[in-house]
Amino acid sequence: MALTDTLRALGRSGLFALSVLRASRPSRDLLVELVKEIYKIGARSLPIIVVGGAFVGLVLTLQGYRTLTTFGATDALSTLLGLSLYRELGPVLTALLFIGRAGSSIAAELGLMRATDQIKALELMAIDPVATAVAPRFWAAVISLPLLTGLFCLLAVTAGWFEAVPSLGLDNGTFWSRLQDSVDAWDDFGVALLKSAVFGGTAALVAAYAGYYAEPTIEGTSVATTRAVVNASLLVLMFNFVLSALLFK
Repeated sequence: MALTDTLRALGRSGLFALSVLRASRPSRDLLVELVKEIYKIGARSLPIIVVGGAFVGLVLTLQGYRTLTTFGATDALSTLLGLSLYRELGPVLTALLFIGRAGSSIAAELGLMRATDQIKALELMAIDPVATAVAPRFWAAVISLPLLTGLFCLLAVTAGWFEAVPSLGLDNGTFWSRLQDSVDAWDDFGVALLKSAVFGGTAALVAAYAGYYAEPTIEGTSVATTRAVVNASLLVLMFNFVLSALLFK
């Protein structure tokens, strides 16, 4: 019975993803809603991304310095910082913060629409609720998360510089030259943005699916929001492993 329910849920989620892509026809209404959603789930996520990026950069620099000092390789601190951020930590941590802030919001909003019969009302008026309520949120997440990842990594590197050069006494020129030599524009930064776009789409689809098919009650909305955050976070970690295995040779 559990296996049957799981297969049914996987099939319905796949059909839901296809319906979102099919409903994403370019139009003025989609563009207007897209801009609104980019502000709601992208711009409003800036505070948590700024704070998270700064403190991740500080702690990575501090722990990296302590480890590299043991081997007399403190000059490689910026290399460790840059590769750790752009290849793995930047996209993954930004996605997890985004899921907690924006993914939960998407699931809760759609869950409330289901609980208050707004989705049923759209269907009765022959308006596709997927095109109206889901597609703009999906594409807003795909666009917003790579931008947030770039900002997260920038702030982490900047915070790392403040910790490494003025505080720990590393040479400023060595810090930046080693970082520039080790981080490649496509293999590291470009792949980070690609992974972030995949994570953004995954987070939005999981959250939207959980809210769209939530039980039409307040309790159902709460359960859907929790399920969306947990499932999206696990999928991001799984997809990160797959993408790292495929993209980093």
